Amino acid sequence: MGTLAALYEKMTSEQREFQFGRIGADPLTEAFPRKRVVHAGIDGTPVSPAEAQHIWQRLMEKEPVGNPTQTAYIHIPFCKTKCLYCAFFQNGTDQAVEDAYVDALILDLQRESAAPRLKNGLLHSVFIGGGTPTSLFVRNAQRLLQTIRECLPLANDYELTMEGRIHDLVPEKMDTWMAGGVNRMSLGVQSFDTTVRRQVGRLDDKETVLRNLAALRAYNQCVVVIDLIYGLPGQTHEIWKADLNSLIESGVDGVDLYQLNVFDNSDLAKRIQAGALPPAATTKEQARMFAFGRSYLEARKYNRLSACHWSRTNRERSLYNTYAKEGVTMFPFGSGAGGNLDGYSTMLYRTLDTYEKAVEKSEKPFMALVKQSDVQPLVSKTLAQLEQGYFDLHALAEADGRLADLQWLYELWQKQGLVTYNGVQYRLTEAGEFWQVNLAQTTVECINYLIKGEETMSLQGIAAQEGGETKAMSDKVRRIIDAMKKAKSAGGGPTPEAMAMMTEAMNSMTPEEIQTVMKSMRE
Repeated sequence: MGTLAALYEKMTSEQREFQFGRIGADPLTEAFPRKRVVHAGIDGTPVSPAEAQHIWQRLMEKEPVGNPTQTAYIHIPFCKTKCLYCAFFQNGTDQAVEDAYVDALILDLQRESAAPRLKNGLLHSVFIGGGTPTSLFVRNAQRLLQTIRECLPLANDYELTMEGRIHDLVPEKMDTWMAGGVNRMSLGVQSFDTTVRRQVGRLDDKETVLRNLAALRAYNQCVVVIDLIYGLPGQTHEIWKADLNSLIESGVDGVDLYQLNVFDNSDLAKRIQAGALPPAATTKEQARMFAFGRSYLEARKYNRLSACHWSRTNRERSLYNTYAKEGVTMFPFGSGAGGNLDGYSTMLYRTLDTYEKAVEKSEKPFMALVKQSDVQPLVSKTLAQLEQGYFDLHALAEADGRLADLQWLYELWQKQGLVTYNGVQYRLTEAGEFWQVNLAQTTVECINYLIKGEETMSLQGIAAQEGGETKAMSDKVRRIIDAMKKAKSAGGGPTPEAMAMMTEAMNSMTPEEIQTVMKSMRE
């Protein structure tokens, strides 16, 4: 295999900047032209639909070996409203549609609960995500939580997270969640500022947000964490500081600080381009907002748990997010759920009718089952380390001597001000933490190159407010849609080739791109 230095030399200057960073630029604000991906990773090999069911059944019939750490992800694909910045919206709230969906979800949970691989292990974390799980009608939330307790082998110290929104924090719902065993609530505040919130589709004003958070905390039965986004339209540095002040006032146990991603052709991008909303912050401005937020929380003794997540109290453990980065077993349930089991990644159908019909036929409702790359264990170890802000080159090189060449890469980034070396490990600098997803994606692509000789560069159109739409994935999405339309005109469904193309692209597709493909499948 070639060396990374040789790979670097044969690239164009544009490719070098996107994959390896800029030389001589300010590391915090200009280390890379833009964020390359949302979640770092590497593609696997799609399994045919005919094989998928047999493979899954075989995996689930095996006994767990060595008391593995295991998790489950349960997806609730409903929202009352669609926020402009969100690329995860699937379905509006409808009682009859929701009832039918929960029926199918419960059936899937009940059937899988009998399988030895699930039944005879322990689940340390369950995450109910979406969508907006808190939008579930009370009766459906009761049914789902009861099924979780009856069907899933929860460890004694389990973490059961329900994701949701402030608007749903009403007594009847909160009573149901607490009685149902929820011990962690993750809520999308995004900004406390009333104007900033409402212009991107959030419903409540600042006073309501703080009042509802106080009501939830008063139960004293669950960890409360919130999301804040920096870089929203109209969110000045003064408003960002006020958001952080309100975070302290709220007294919640933890917080995620997320950079706003504006995707090409998204609703948010269109509104900004039309002048209906003020511009979102540029990447340079977001970098400064990140640095301010980081310093603000560190000065107040918040504990850094991962790249984006801080805890204020020791009640907050963030188990699910940590385990997800480590690539541990994750059993998927629900339309649009993703998972990971014994060398295979999964994505379940995102359309409700397709999902429900598959469950009725006693099938695992796969949109895709992907055989992970041979290098995935090394990739997972690397992503978990970088999520924690460090990289242990020596341990990786011991696992495979070819990876010692990664020293060239990290010495380059040390010169660029993105990492430091303490004689044992590389540590991400403040700038490296802001560009962590770029460092992670390039590192795993270099691992793949050094072991398998494959040259790859995943690229997505993020930070669209700065102009210059990124076409790399858009072209692939268009090819997938063209193949599907061709199959439809011939009287058939999506071809295996089209499904294989989509599955192969899945790890580096944005949620909006996945939605574009799925919308085409419905039409």
